[in-house]
Amino acid sequence: MNNQYLGTELDIFAYAKNWKTYYASIITPYLNGRVLEVGAGIGTTTKTLSQGKYDQWICLEPDTFLLQKIEELISRNELPSFCKSELGTLSDSDEIFLNTIIYIDVLEHIKNDKLELLNALDKLTSGGNLIVLAPAHQWLYSEFDQKIGHYRRYTKRSLISVVPRSFKCIKLIYIDSVGMLASMANKILLKTVNPSLKQILFWDKVLIPLSRIIDRLLFFTIGKSVIGIWEKI
Repeated sequence: MNNQYLGTELDIFAYAKNWKTYYASIITPYLNGRVLEVGAGIGTTTKTLSQGKYDQWICLEPDTFLLQKIEELISRNELPSFCKSELGTLSDSDEIFLNTIIYIDVLEHIKNDKLELLNALDKLTSGGNLIVLAPAHQWLYSEFDQKIGHYRRYTKRSLISVVPRSFKCIKLIYIDSVGMLASMANKILLKTVNPSLKQILFWDKVLIPLSRIIDRLLFFTIGKSVIGIWEKI
């Protein structure tokens, strides 16, 4: 994972509750059993996604400062009892026979994404699910992407190209069509490098509810983020 990544945007994006609820509604049906969340950050994604019944939820995080925040959530019972923290990256982890591995806005931070997903394949049990949510479209790559340690943004095609052939694609869609238009406007006109809390709240409270409607009307063909779900065969 990119060593320049400090997770400084995580605190501000923690306020994007509608966004998290939106992608959770798509991802949650494919979560089961023993779940490994790669790059769990400060645990806000874990809070959103781990509300079901799971055998175990492993929060894997390479940054000791961020991992400490997850451990604090666990100690305060703000995460379910089946959650545990683990320091490191996927290549460091001894976990095997996992039912689900998720990358929520993480794969773009990993330089060798293809090798990363080969490691994920080895750790999943047969029939296990690989779930990726990532920023979409390289033409939207901005100074903000660079600042927070993104190596790339993905299209459906480029994401497929790094997923091992031993996976069967279950779902591959774009989401947040309205957010994509806002990102285009920012890149061309406003050129804001660091989004403010006010901008994040406007996106989350106004644009995301619109995207939830328009994405369906467009059959999830346009969006600022891409979601891919694969099953190990």
